[in-house]
Amino acid sequence: MSYVGQPLKRFEDPKLITGRGAFVDDIKLPDMLHAAVLRSPYAHARITSIDVSAARQLPGVVAVLTGVDIAGVLPDIPTRAMTGERAVDELRPPEHPLLAKDKACYVGQAVAVVVAQEPAVARDAVEAIAVDYEPLAPVLDPDMAVQSQAPVIHAALGTNVALRVRQRAGDVDGAFAQADHVIRQRYVVPRLAPAPMETRGVVAQYHPQENLLTVWNSTQAAQRVKHYLSSLLNQPEHTLRVIAPDVGGSFGVKDCIFPEDVLIPYLALRLGKPVKWVEERREDMLAYHGRGMSLDIEAAVRGDGVLLGMRLRVVADIGAYFLLTTSSAPFNAVRRITGPYHIPAVDLELLGAITNKTPTGAYRGTGSPEAAFCLERTMDLIARDLRLDPADVRRRNFIPADAFPYHSAAGLTYDSGQYLQGLDRALELLDYAGWREKAGRNTPDEPLLGIGLATFTKSSGAAGDHRIEGARLTIEPSGGVTVYTGISPHGQGNATAFAQIVADALGVPPAQVRVQHGDTAVVPFGEGTSASRGLIVGGSAIYNVVQEARRTLGQLAGLLLNCAAEDVRFQDGRVFNHQKPEAQITFAQLATAAYAGELLPAGAASGLDFIGRYSLPNAPISFGAHAVVVEVDRETGEVKILRYVGVHDCGQIVNPKLVEGQIVGGIAQGIGQALSEGMVYSEEGQPLTGSLLDYAIPKAPDIPDLILDTLETPSPTNPLGAKGIGSVSTVPPPAAVANAVMDALSTFGVRHLDTPLTAERIWRAMRGMGDSADH
Repeated sequence: MSYVGQPLKRFEDPKLITGRGAFVDDIKLPDMLHAAVLRSPYAHARITSIDVSAARQLPGVVAVLTGVDIAGVLPDIPTRAMTGERAVDELRPPEHPLLAKDKACYVGQAVAVVVAQEPAVARDAVEAIAVDYEPLAPVLDPDMAVQSQAPVIHAALGTNVALRVRQRAGDVDGAFAQADHVIRQRYVVPRLAPAPMETRGVVAQYHPQENLLTVWNSTQAAQRVKHYLSSLLNQPEHTLRVIAPDVGGSFGVKDCIFPEDVLIPYLALRLGKPVKWVEERREDMLAYHGRGMSLDIEAAVRGDGVLLGMRLRVVADIGAYFLLTTSSAPFNAVRRITGPYHIPAVDLELLGAITNKTPTGAYRGTGSPEAAFCLERTMDLIARDLRLDPADVRRRNFIPADAFPYHSAAGLTYDSGQYLQGLDRALELLDYAGWREKAGRNTPDEPLLGIGLATFTKSSGAAGDHRIEGARLTIEPSGGVTVYTGISPHGQGNATAFAQIVADALGVPPAQVRVQHGDTAVVPFGEGTSASRGLIVGGSAIYNVVQEARRTLGQLAGLLLNCAAEDVRFQDGRVFNHQKPEAQITFAQLATAAYAGELLPAGAASGLDFIGRYSLPNAPISFGAHAVVVEVDRETGEVKILRYVGVHDCGQIVNPKLVEGQIVGGIAQGIGQALSEGMVYSEEGQPLTGSLLDYAIPKAPDIPDLILDTLETPSPTNPLGAKGIGSVSTVPPPAAVANAVMDALSTFGVRHLDTPLTAERIWRAMRGMGDSADH
C-alpha cells in the first residue's frame, strides 16, 4: 500500500480534541510571575511624562518598565531586508521600539510593562500608571500620507514613504496606443485582523546554573525567535532554547517578532524568575493587521477582451512601524498582479505609506488576495464593457499549457499548470450555463441572482533562506523512526503528511513514524512555517533524507538477504527480495542488524542517523478557479451564497484530507473578507472594529456547503511535485463573491463596490446612495 495520496486522519487531533494539548497559557512554573502591558489610547501623541510610582507601590508588583528603563539596553525590532530577487528601489523602515519612547504612533502601542505575582495585580498596576500625553494630529489616509506636503510621522525619515518599487516590462505605451478599450478602476482592500483562535503568548525562565534561558512562544518559527532573541538580548545562541508548543492558528501574525517576544525573556533574565504574558483578545485586535492597500489599475484590451498591457499604482497602508514581514504583502501584490494571464507589458509602481495605525504584515496569502481582487474584478469589467462572457475573457488570456516554464512581465517564473482545465471543471461543477439562464429569467419580485468567477495563481515557498530547510531521520534498533524538521506547524497537519512520506519510503506504518519539531534544543535548524512552504520545502528535505536512509538500508538488506540492493523492497514492515519474496526479514530485524555493525563496511559507524538540507530552486505556482452564485435581497441588501465551487491545483497531493481542510479554512476566511471583515478607524485614529463584538468574523452558518475538486499538475521544482495549498484558497473568494454581487447589481448601474460587501453598502448602492467611487 502507498500511504502518499491517502486521506489519513490527522495524527495530531486526538490529543487536541480531548483537551490534552499544551499551549503557552497551559504552562505553569513554580514562582511564576505575570506581565501586563500598558498601551497607548492615542493614535499619535507625544509622551511628556510617565509616573509609575503608584503602580510600583501596589502589593504584589515586582517590576515596571518604561521606554526610559530600556533605552540603550534593548534595541528596536529589525525588519527583513529586501535584497536579491526581492530587491526594492527604496526602503526606509521605521523600526518598532519595544516600548514607546518620546511618542506613541498608534492606538495599542506598548508604553510600559508591569510584572506582578498575579495576573489581576499586573492589570491593576497598569491602570495605576499615569501617562501625560500631548495629542498630535494623526496621519491616517495613506494616499495623503505619501504626498510631499503631508505631516511626517517619523522626523528622522523625512518622509512617510517607507517603501518604493517601480517595475516596467514590455511596450506599455504601444499597448495602450493599440488598445480598443481601456479599463480604469480603483480598488481599496481593507485592513483585516488575523484573529487566530489562540492569541500570542510568551513564557520565559532563566536557569542560572546552566546559564540557559528557555522561552515558550506561540510562534511559527522557533529557530527564528531564537536568532532574534540572541541579537536583541545580546545572548549567545547556545544559551537560548525556544519551544513552540501547540499553536492554535496564526495566519501570519506569529511569523513576526513583537515587543513582548523580547521584553518577557528580558524580564525573566533580570528578575531571575519565570515570567508569563498572554495576549488578551482586545490586544490581539490592535497589535497586527493584514491587507490594507489601494490599487489603481489601467488595463489596455483589444475588442475581443485580450489584455495588451497594464499600468498599476499601489499605495500600501504600512502602519506606524515595520515588523518583520511588513514589506512582504505589498511587494507580493505587485509581483503577482498578472495572475494566470499572459500580459506582455506592465508598468507597476508601489508606495508604502507610514500612517498612525497598527503595523501590517503577512496575512494568509500575503499579497495574492489583494492582487487577485484587483485583477479579477478588472476581468469582469472588461467582460461587462465589451459585452463578453466573463469565462471567455479569462480563457482568451490564460497562459497556455505549452508555455511553461513561463516568465511573467511582473518578474515571476511559472513552473507548470493546466489553467483552462481548472476553469472548465469549475464551470461544470457550478452548472454555469444553467445559472446564467436562470439569472436571465429573473423577475422583479424575485431576489437578484449573480454569478461570479475568479481564477488565480499563488506563489509558494518564499525566497532567500526560506527556500532552504533541513531534516534529520533516525531509526532505533527496535525499528522506531523519528523525523526532525524545522517546519513548525500551527494547525496544518504536517506531522501526518511527513509520516506518510517516510512510511512509503521505508515500508512501515505511518503510526511508527514520530515527527519532532518546534524545540530548538531538539531541532536546532530550520526556518519555520510560512508562505505555504511546509510540504514544498520541509517535505522535500524529509523526502531526500529518507531516500538516503532507504539506500543505506537497501545495501544492508542486500547483504542479509544475499541479493542485490536494487532488488530489495520495503513493504508492510517487511524487507524482502522481490525476486524471491520468501527471502525476507522484518524492518525491526534490519534496524537491529544495522546497530550491531556486523554488516557495515570497515570503519563505518553503526546506527542509522541521517541528516540533510534541501534548497528549493524556484517557487512553484498553484492555480485555482472559484465560481459562485449569490442571491441579493432587493429590500435589505443581504447576500446569500447559493452555490460555491472551488477547483485547486496544488501539484501532487500527499494527503487529500489535509488539503481539503486547508481549502475549507481558506475559503471561510476569504468569505469573511468579502462580506463582513474590515478594520474601521475614526477620524482620531481610534479603531471602531477593535473587538470581536464589532469585527465580524464569519460563523459556521455563514459558510455554505462547498463543492471542491483538485487537479494534480506536478511541479518540477521539487521531488514531491508539490505546490502550496496552505494559503491558496484564501486568494479568490473576495473577488469571486464580489464579481457575483456586482453581476446581481448590474441592472442598477453599480460598477464596483469594495469589500466588505455589507448589506448596508449594497442597499445604499441599489438606491444610488453610495460614494461616487462605487459607481
